[in-house]
Amino acid sequence: MLADWWQYDFLRYTLLSGVLIGLICPILGTFLIVRRLSMMADGLSHVTLSGVAAGMLLSKKVALFQAVNPLFFGMLFSVAGSLFIERLRKVYKSYQDLAIPIIISGGLGLFTVLISIAKGFNADLYSYLFGKIVAVTKDDLYALIGVAAVVLVTVFLLYKELFAVSFDEEFARVSGVARRSINLWFMVLVALTIAASMRIVGVLLISALITIPVAASLQIAGSFRQTILYAIVFAEMSVLVGLYLAYLLDWASGGTIVLMAVLILVAVLGVKRLRAALR
Repeated sequence: MLADWWQYDFLRYTLLSGVLIGLICPILGTFLIVRRLSMMADGLSHVTLSGVAAGMLLSKKVALFQAVNPLFFGMLFSVAGSLFIERLRKVYKSYQDLAIPIIISGGLGLFTVLISIAKGFNADLYSYLFGKIVAVTKDDLYALIGVAAVVLVTVFLLYKELFAVSFDEEFARVSGVARRSINLWFMVLVALTIAASMRIVGVLLISALITIPVAASLQIAGSFRQTILYAIVFAEMSVLVGLYLAYLLDWASGGTIVLMAVLILVAVLGVKRLRAALR
């Protein structure tokens, strides 16, 4: 059974994509949770879904777009949504969390309209919604490699700035950090990650992989760096075990990965409570 993952191209693409997703999602998720923007991924996922639906509709109606991967339309919509959210956060300075339900509602409304125009769902759209192992292509992998490289380079070069902006934005501004540019670029990275990860986890479940491993890590980590490290370990465990079980049992890969993440969180909470009781 394990030999299949090296024998078939689509399984290799899936495995490599899963490893990359398990690396970058918890990194960005840690910064999001510290900023108290854990629901941001949900908002952008709905906008990304609208972009995918728009791409499928255009490929169906316009011959020019038939060869264009709907994933790239999802990326465009997701980036546009991230910029719109950042704009709304500036407009509603005292109610910044209001930007998220606005973008969720708009994204879901646009998706519904596009689907009605296209006369319903199809099997390919289902894979974007919930993830599907056999749906991962070489183009999807290449897009994810590009996004992962940009995320890792950004975090490596701007770690101190991201850390400062995430914990105390006003202090970062006084210290001379270009917080607006960093906030904007960070939102774009989150948007690209969500769009690039949808084939594996599914656009409706990607927010869970961004937040749940970090939630488990926060229970045992003693520092911010440890939080990121443990979150990556938990995310990779969730992805690898989830993908294997999804392939073995013919389940949706996204749902299986998220269930593994939830089980890890429950296990961490249980072990922590047991240790406290023994003490």
